[in-house]
Amino acid sequence: MSAVTTPFGFASTADDVVAGIDLTGRRAVVTGASSGLGAETARALAATGAAVTLAVRDVAAGERVAKDITRSTGNQDVRADRLDLTDPASITAFTAAWQGPLHILVNNAGVMACPERYTEQGWEWQFATNHLGHFALATGLHDALAADGNARIVVVSSTGHQQSPVVWDDINFAFRPYDPWLAYGQSKTANVLFAVEATRRWADDNITANALMPGAIYTNLQRHTGGRGSGRVPADLIKTVEQGAATSVLLATSQLLDGVGGRYFVDCNETDIVDRRSGTLHGVARYALDPQGARRLWDLSQDLLAG
Repeated sequence: MSAVTTPFGFASTADDVVAGIDLTGRRAVVTGASSGLGAETARALAATGAAVTLAVRDVAAGERVAKDITRSTGNQDVRADRLDLTDPASITAFTAAWQGPLHILVNNAGVMACPERYTEQGWEWQFATNHLGHFALATGLHDALAADGNARIVVVSSTGHQQSPVVWDDINFAFRPYDPWLAYGQSKTANVLFAVEATRRWADDNITANALMPGAIYTNLQRHTGGRGSGRVPADLIKTVEQGAATSVLLATSQLLDGVGGRYFVDCNETDIVDRRSGTLHGVARYALDPQGARRLWDLSQDLLAG
């Protein structure tokens, strides 16, 4: 199975990768689209003619972004709906209200390196937000994704996944001391494993899922780290928001990804599998692509949500 390569790279922008693409009649949902990468991803998708729903916690902020997108693209079919990924009732309400097919789901929302915190159900906050909430959203929207065929799920992960595999015996840090970066890494590994299993499990529905590292971009994601992420990324590797959204938009729209799923991309291209931390923003840990681990995570996630 050869790696997917594209004409795009580090400096490509979301506008570059959607140039000439017409998605009129297609429908997309982008989580966390009230700012940063999510807003730019939604804008680029709207520019192709797709109907775009911004799934956001702060509806007022989402509506402001939706109006800005309509002004800049001319697309009148952009709206904001409420979604709180840490609240199962909010996810159920969103999925129950959805009518008709869905062609693109971008699981973009996330938190990074936040202080120790747990949901009402006792789930560690980063695992709950970054993985479990998106898992519930995608499974709740499965029938809509399957309705027209050839739907795509785009999962925003991170090189941070190399910090930790899923620690099956202690996902919620009940016994080990809480570490915000290990918790973040675990949740980002879960993102990749989800893409692997969703592609396998939903193959007959022609649904594919791919994960990605958007790059190092200064957005609200860094609010718990002083605004500069890990602080270890050289200045020449920092992307603009427009560049950071490019890989997400590529995976959502490019014909080069037709029928391709269960893979991990950096800078608009599939990256190498690594067996130790790469020391760069490239590389996907072998454990993050492990089919057995992917199936185990899926079953665990279903059990957690079932209570």
